Amino acid sequence: MQGNSRRVESQQPGVHEKLDAIVAKYQQTENRRPVHKHTRDAFDETMAWLGDWQGDIILDSCCGVGQSTAGLAEQFSDARVIGLDKSDLRVAKHSHYQSAATNYRVVRADVIDFWRLLRGAADSSAWQLKAHYLCYPNPYPKPSQVQKRWHASPAMPDLMALAPQLEVRSNWLIYLQEFAQAAAAYGVQCEITEVPKHSRAITPFELKYRNSGQVCWRLRRV
Repeated sequence: MQGNSRRVESQQPGVHEKLDAIVAKYQQTENRRPVHKHTRDAFDETMAWLGDWQGDIILDSCCGVGQSTAGLAEQFSDARVIGLDKSDLRVAKHSHYQSAATNYRVVRADVIDFWRLLRGAADSSAWQLKAHYLCYPNPYPKPSQVQKRWHASPAMPDLMALAPQLEVRSNWLIYLQEFAQAAAAYGVQCEITEVPKHSRAITPFELKYRNSGQVCWRLRRV
């Protein structure tokens, strides 16, 4: 099957020249933005679902229609998996990608707020996230959009504090190179490799990019 997805185009030839300064600024800045009520409600419902769970917890952020969440739940059947996406429309489409697995939830929430709440809960709880997945976030390829990328945003301190295992996938290599450089400022080392061409596509985007002849990349915390 052929795809029609265009490659990421940017006037930025490499890692953004202001990345280090932006990362340092947010390392020293506390995020005081009020948490949206709908996300706090979603967080409370998720915590109730987890209950006294003491096993592994996996977070799948910006999960879209939740195909990746369902796949992770099947792959890690002994864990609880939480998929997050801010779009009610995308979450509502999860019924088309739903798995028979019962160990996961797909939740509509603002991931920035949810990460903050989850970090606070982890600091005061016996459990901790085992792994965090970010599959094909919006690359925001214009140089002027750099602070919309997760690694150059106010959410990065919370993101880096959440889980000992981290995987980010993108079809724009520069995005992952920037992420690795930003993570290094937190003392976290990452490696970037090509997603194996014959492996199962984890999201509809990954399938579309592959069918369009694009290389997909993954970054992992080491």
